[in-house]
Amino acid sequence: MNAEAPSAARRNWNQGTDGAHVIVLGNEKGGTGKSTIAMHLIVSLLYEGLRVGTIDLDARQGTLTRYVENRERLCRQLNVDLPRPSHVPIKVSEDKDKDLRALLRAVNQHTRNCDVMVIDTAGSDNYLSRAGHVFADTLITPLNDSFIDLDVIARVDPDTMKIAGPSHYAESIWETRKNRALKDGGSVDWIVIRNRLSHLDSRIKRQMEDLVGQLSTRIGFRQAPGLGERVIYRELFLQGLTLLDLRHSGIQVEMSMSHVAARQELRALLDAINLKQLAQRSA
Repeated sequence: MNAEAPSAARRNWNQGTDGAHVIVLGNEKGGTGKSTIAMHLIVSLLYEGLRVGTIDLDARQGTLTRYVENRERLCRQLNVDLPRPSHVPIKVSEDKDKDLRALLRAVNQHTRNCDVMVIDTAGSDNYLSRAGHVFADTLITPLNDSFIDLDVIARVDPDTMKIAGPSHYAESIWETRKNRALKDGGSVDWIVIRNRLSHLDSRIKRQMEDLVGQLSTRIGFRQAPGLGERVIYRELFLQGLTLLDLRHSGIQVEMSMSHVAARQELRALLDAINLKQLAQRSA
């Protein structure tokens, strides 16, 4: 990870680490469910009464941005007042300095006006995503149960099925955490989530559980249970809803066993992240 853009970003952040608590959703591979997890975290914090600012650094694909837009549209259509974040999308352009200035403006704006900031980054390596990682107090990295996904944070010996060493993304996070500690004494709580899990047992699922467990002690992250592979999440996206909204006045969604099971998964995830404690500290 090139340190130039991140270092400049934090150096120019007016509030340092004393403002809003920053949660970054990060992974250099797409398709891991970052935006779905981000939106559920955002809405959970909003229901706790916190002011939440959001930044979409993957605005070219724009999944989180479209999620927020779908939510705004539903509120207008149904005349309901669902809690919404203060949202800023930022696209990578040909002007690197302009993009970084836009990120800094958004960070400073949310720091002044919000209790918690959630930054969704691209599923690839670019300077804007690297700069976004620098602000993290909590970094959440979802992984699918796949050796392709695991390869982003660790190299696996195919003969022994043991961890051969950290991969490029894990090394970049180690550098970010080290630089953060040296610069302002801050720390980054890194949480890795095995996400979009199949509900069936499999050899790969057991191997992934063992390998992620090995890696967590080796490079220093916490594990949290993820969300299952459920159609319900894709359906909720189109309406701008989360599982937490289904009992809100004016929202007519017939609850099924899939909804109930998904809500249990979400509660387990939020408990593992210690979202209640974060909300209490930020209030």
